[in-house]
Amino acid sequence: MTSPVIEAVDLRKAYNGFIAVDGISFQVRPGECFGLLGPNGAGKTTTIRMLYGYSPASGGSLRIFGEPLAENLRVIKQRMGICQQEDNLDPDLSVEQNLLVFARYFDIPMRLAREEAHSLLLFFALAGRAGTAIRELSGGMKRRLMLARSLINRPQLLILDEPTTGLDPQSRHQVWQRLEELKATGLTILLTSHYMEEAARLCDRLLIMDHGKVLVEGTPTELIKRHVGREVIEVNAPSSAMLDFLKDKKIEHEAVGPRLLIYNQTGSELFMHLNQELSCAGCSLRHATLEDVFLRLTGRELRE
Repeated sequence: MTSPVIEAVDLRKAYNGFIAVDGISFQVRPGECFGLLGPNGAGKTTTIRMLYGYSPASGGSLRIFGEPLAENLRVIKQRMGICQQEDNLDPDLSVEQNLLVFARYFDIPMRLAREEAHSLLLFFALAGRAGTAIRELSGGMKRRLMLARSLINRPQLLILDEPTTGLDPQSRHQVWQRLEELKATGLTILLTSHYMEEAARLCDRLLIMDHGKVLVEGTPTELIKRHVGREVIEVNAPSSAMLDFLKDKKIEHEAVGPRLLIYNQTGSELFMHLNQELSCAGCSLRHATLEDVFLRLTGRELRE
């Protein structure tokens, strides 16, 4: 069996008594895209920062490429690419210069760095912007440049912390397409995201965490089937007769304001019954999604 690229065991992080990550364990296999999901304050970004050595762990063990991170940080970081949430491009440099200067951190010869920069700018549809100042780029272009920069050293592990936050749908889908192409090359990717559609599309496996702990782990399809079912029935202003029926039949459901969400493996059959027997006005039937799983497990209240 191939050794995992990332192996975290009982990983912990505390800040002045506050426990941000509370004993989580997971593995990332070679060539897969692994997702870390959770609401604000769940511990995702703290975990990511421990993975690339920005913040030392308070406890547990962390091995990357089979080696302990703490003892081999410099060597391991040479094999990693990191795209952080924050835009930290150098505004005083052009698009191409941002890549070339970053390449120096990896001691990449200038000739090779120029070739690699040109290739990456083509890949991310930025070749025509090589000489453009950073302030003239759109948000989508900046995110694509951040991704290009994270690949300048041809990493074996790419860490992406919410790579498409704030992008319009066209830019987001363009980034997804590029990440799918990178996955096809065998690159191992670790991804955090608030977009459930993004996680479902890109991730082979994922875990959902909250309050510093792992809630569930599995493939998107497995998690949807296990925690929601095949389909969801949405009902506006359900009648008391319907509520009594669901309670009597012990059918899983959840009240969300004036709406009712009904979870069932055979949603279409139940949907027909509700329409025929209970005159279910305002009912709709849809496929269950990863977002349903996320909200069921982490709640629907707003987080700061």
